[in-house]
Amino acid sequence: MVKKRIIPCLDIRDGRTVKGVNFVDLKDAGDPVALGAAYAQQGADELTFLDITATVENRKTFASLVEKIALHVDIPFTVGGGITSQDDVKRLLDSGADKITINSYAVSHPQLIEELASRFGSQCVVVAVDTRWNGEFHEVYVHGGRRPTGKGTFDWVKEAEKRGAGEFLLTSMDHDGTKGGFALEVTAQVSDLVQAPVIASGGGGRCEHFYDVFTQGKADAALAASIFHFGEVEIAAIKSYIGERGIPVRR
Repeated sequence: MVKKRIIPCLDIRDGRTVKGVNFVDLKDAGDPVALGAAYAQQGADELTFLDITATVENRKTFASLVEKIALHVDIPFTVGGGITSQDDVKRLLDSGADKITINSYAVSHPQLIEELASRFGSQCVVVAVDTRWNGEFHEVYVHGGRRPTGKGTFDWVKEAEKRGAGEFLLTSMDHDGTKGGFALEVTAQVSDLVQAPVIASGGGGRCEHFYDVFTQGKADAALAASIFHFGEVEIAAIKSYIGERGIPVRR
């Protein structure tokens, strides 16, 4: 059985790690280089770096910061933020990223997924999906959660996979930063719709939340930020908890 992954996330603004609730009220959470190195040592399976204001500020991801972090980690490293071209991806891969994640530009220019998958391989292309229940359906949001698209989450993940997405980073905006548990229903629905692995994000606060998202949510990996940044839950504790309950994990 494929082992489940625990992935800390570095949300970056102005070169610092930040974290908020429901994509707002961002607070400083520390130096991303130091945090990345610590998570690699603590047994994280992968590390994700998201330059959360790159698209909003119409600029590219800080490649120099990516390079600094990459020098201190020996685990798979995914980077996203402001990616709009093959050249952007090559620059980040050359800086030390193993995979890239695209969100806003992929929604408006879905052919980019095909271009990246063709050139770099689907295993390199993670499509991030920020989703929120709008009262009628689960809707895709872009530009750091600021803009609704009118696009349904389930339709979008099916299209993105057909175009070459090798993995999905599914973030529930309703659960983000709340620490009240992952969005199990929408995660399970997406997991059933696609063959590609699904990383659940948004709401992880306790060890049992990770067990729930791997069982009820059918996720392949779970991503969290603030509980790791502020020392509330240790990666090793999560792995011990879910491992003792029959979930296969890397030790």
